[in-house]
Amino acid sequence: MSRARVARRIAAGAAYGGGSIGLLGAAGVGVVLAELQLAKRSVGGGVAPVPPSGDGWYGLAYGLGQGHAEQLRMGMLGDSTAAGQGVRRAGQTPGALLASGLSAVAERPVELRNVALPGAQSDDLDRQVTQLLSDPARVPDVCVIIVGANDVTHRMPATRSVRYLAAAVRRLRTAGAEVVVGTCPDLGTIEPVYQPLRWLARRVSRQLAAAQTIVAVEQGGRTVSLGDLLGPEFAANPRELFGPDNYHPSAEGYATAAMAVLPTLCAVLDLWPETDHLDASRDEDMLPVAKAASAAASRAGTEVTAARAPWALLKHRRRRRLPAQTEATPTEPSQVPREV
Repeated sequence: MSRARVARRIAAGAAYGGGSIGLLGAAGVGVVLAELQLAKRSVGGGVAPVPPSGDGWYGLAYGLGQGHAEQLRMGMLGDSTAAGQGVRRAGQTPGALLASGLSAVAERPVELRNVALPGAQSDDLDRQVTQLLSDPARVPDVCVIIVGANDVTHRMPATRSVRYLAAAVRRLRTAGAEVVVGTCPDLGTIEPVYQPLRWLARRVSRQLAAAQTIVAVEQGGRTVSLGDLLGPEFAANPRELFGPDNYHPSAEGYATAAMAVLPTLCAVLDLWPETDHLDASRDEDMLPVAKAASAAASRAGTEVTAARAPWALLKHRRRRRLPAQTEATPTEPSQVPREV
């Protein structure tokens, strides 16, 4: 069965309360479990530091305006990747990198609130959304969600996983926030994982990423596939792009991922040039949502956004270097913001 068809079945099961559609056949379970025990001896063998809080204001050089229109609010939700586990400085977390880049493009200060939780699965998104929307005066203008890896490793049924994601995107959109989802990364790129687990991890990750894309786009969000975005970099510089626990990205790894998400983050706020023109030289296209989701899962850094139902736009935005960060004076003792 094609990935697009599997992803559509998963999304339909989530929407209509279907059975728990899994991502692995029973025939492979024995092999997976045996390989998993071997992988656990290598993956996570180091100790990842507790992710630093990047909450605070970025781009203070642009000044804090009197009204909400003069500033932007950004929320970060998800798991350890969204939290930035594996780095030691707040400015190295993906939330801080994206807030700094967004501020530089918008030329406005950006307030970041990161409620992501290391180890979280998609069923924690409801709590995170509630926390983020608890203050009506600080509802985010845009939210970034990165989740899914722990759903795969903990074998959460795919229909449940995407159902939780769809509900989170729907709540945020109803509250007035734009939403960008960084879909499940390709767990087959983790260096110490061997075959056949590597192949199975890649297959399962991409199936979930495609299903996440379908439900997120249908709820009014946009997605960016993380996939094997860091695959070539990991292969060439594994010690540079992996963190000390051999599992989470390093600062350079997070910066690479953030560069892929930033153009979509800016575009969804009308800060990036938008056009209906599709660049055929970069394999951009208009496809049915399920096919667009499947194609995006196979090519990291691909954006999927809704077009005329049931179609979606498949875009490959050019990556741009994130602006260099400099230290800023904290606005509150508990905040450690960086500005560009």
